[in-house]
Amino acid sequence: MFIDFTQVELCAGKGGAGSVSFRREKFVPKGGPDGGDGGRGGHVLFIVDTNLRTLHDIRYRKKYHAENGRHGDGSNKTGRGGKDICITVPAGTLIHRKGEVDILADLTEDGESFVVCQGGRGGKGNARYKTATHRAPRTAQKGMPGESGFFEIELKVLADVGLVGFPNAGKSTLLSKLSAARPKIADYPFTTLEPQLGIVKYEEYHSFVMADIPGLIEGASAGKGLGHQFLKHIERNKIHVYLIDVQDESPENTFETLKKELGQFNPDLVLKPYLICRTKMDLNLELTKGWESFSDEFMDISAVSGQGLNELIQKITELLDVQD
Repeated sequence: MFIDFTQVELCAGKGGAGSVSFRREKFVPKGGPDGGDGGRGGHVLFIVDTNLRTLHDIRYRKKYHAENGRHGDGSNKTGRGGKDICITVPAGTLIHRKGEVDILADLTEDGESFVVCQGGRGGKGNARYKTATHRAPRTAQKGMPGESGFFEIELKVLADVGLVGFPNAGKSTLLSKLSAARPKIADYPFTTLEPQLGIVKYEEYHSFVMADIPGLIEGASAGKGLGHQFLKHIERNKIHVYLIDVQDESPENTFETLKKELGQFNPDLVLKPYLICRTKMDLNLELTKGWESFSDEFMDISAVSGQGLNELIQKITELLDVQD
């Protein structure tokens, strides 16, 4: 199951208390204060692991509590710090406090981390309070509480190229042909119910990430069908490839509908570079009047026969080079 949203309660550890202690040795009957500081509480942090693809691992654990710091001790011994809790998430994860719009972190790089809740500071031991006029303080500081709260964790797929089209436009078949990805493919709508990523290699040591995302339908920007669940995953794409079935009798309307849904969800989406592909050319159908009047430039491809795929990769790489 693809999990791209969850809510968690996070609690950093409390700092340990400082110690009240006095040096007591056989030949030092009136030793001064030697109470050590408390250790800090453990942090709660997120760290990116690019091997992960969903938020499934943290969906069923609703609360995380880092370890408290240990109390200080005599002989100026500082208490041990509490252990941090590291929560691994996929690249493309957004973190914000529940009910708030502002994003606390946008984690996109492998190994990137963010401390969302700081552990409490350890309290000072009584040795810290010794002065020239106050040689035997019996005061120590309590540890500070750690930060806590409820947070919303959201995943937006990271890909260079996003495939956009109605159900059964051939997105999954194209992705499986160009990469090692193996999305579910069948001849009925909404075969793909979750985003699929594939790495498309070209030339030597070059590649880009392509995303096959569930098929768009009219009204998606208003939440119809898979709606927002689909649209949010194409916000990060550098370019879009619109796929329109050669059998479509109104390709111009289809293209305008696709752009309209993207634009209503986020106006910036229609400003990104794009390509248009007429798919399933292996069917050898006669060109319809709709296609004859199609005003935008498009490419003919077939994921089954391989027609036009090398040219498609070339055009994609040219657009990506301009973006970098």
